[in-house]
Amino acid sequence: MDGADAGRVRFRRSRDRRGRGMRGPAVLPVRPGEPRGRSARERFDAVTLAVVADLERRWHDRLGLVEYAVEDTPQIPDDWDSRAVPLSSLIRGSGTTPTRLVLFRRPIEHRCETRADLDALVLTVLVEQVAELLGMRPEDVDARYPQD
Repeated sequence: MDGADAGRVRFRRSRDRRGRGMRGPAVLPVRPGEPRGRSARERFDAVTLAVVADLERRWHDRLGLVEYAVEDTPQIPDDWDSRAVPLSSLIRGSGTTPTRLVLFRRPIEHRCETRADLDALVLTVLVEQVAELLGMRPEDVDARYPQD
């Protein structure tokens, strides 16, 4: 440094101005524009699809035509007198109309703290609804159904 620069301190500008580390995505995508991690909705759908595939494989001949769906929240009428929010809906089919089993994602996720809790609750709700359709006990529909 020469004499003119002796009193001046040079600061280097960087993206880490406030000491929080480099900014950017936590995980770089494999392909630009596509997120690498799955969203909560995609994770829920994957869990649901795995349980449904297993139940359909076992009970397809007795279930008949069943449509499975996932909706974010139930539509509750204004005069709903119960404090409980439904986790699923089962609408029995007739004739050519298929039975429709709907899971409500947000109420189920709200009751779960971990991924294992989510897996267990989705399994429980689906097994209970399929047991209702088949007229069986949930323990007989799937051995993984919690006994307590």
